[in-house]
Amino acid sequence: MTKRILLTSFDIWEAHHRSNASDDLIAAMSQPQRFAEWREKVTVLRKLPVDFQAAPQQVIAQIDAWQPEIIVCCGMAESRTKLTVESNGKHQSKILQTSIDVDRLVEDLTVTQVSDDAGDFVCNHLYYSVLQYIQTYRLSCQCLFIHVPVLHEVNLEPVLQDFLTILQLLQQI
Repeated sequence: MTKRILLTSFDIWEAHHRSNASDDLIAAMSQPQRFAEWREKVTVLRKLPVDFQAAPQQVIAQIDAWQPEIIVCCGMAESRTKLTVESNGKHQSKILQTSIDVDRLVEDLTVTQVSDDAGDFVCNHLYYSVLQYIQTYRLSCQCLFIHVPVLHEVNLEPVLQDFLTILQLLQQI
């Protein structure tokens, strides 16, 4: 069975940003030679506004419209050097865990690790909002948030390979 995957990325939010690494990764994955096998399985929602209300609204609207089995939200983490799979989203004292076994997901990957801290910005808020939406409405889908390091010539290919492997593994769960 082929699972439908919704991928999201963010737009820039600081004047010094030339691009957002999450969107750069989606763009690299979307090159025709790489994307052919994913074309039927994936819907991409690129360059979400870095806005606490608008980002979750747009993603939830796409979830309702397309009804994916897997949602993979991506954001940029300037200070990180590895692809980082987030285990949870937080809001005040509440923590919502993804139902995906993130430790198992990354165990054989080369430049990916698990994080228990999605930050205090829009990335975390989006993750928490989507997890809460799935839980509240008892949707039969799963969500994962992945932070992407700034991409450059040296790390692009290994990060992209790990990301594509994650998508393949998510098809199997």
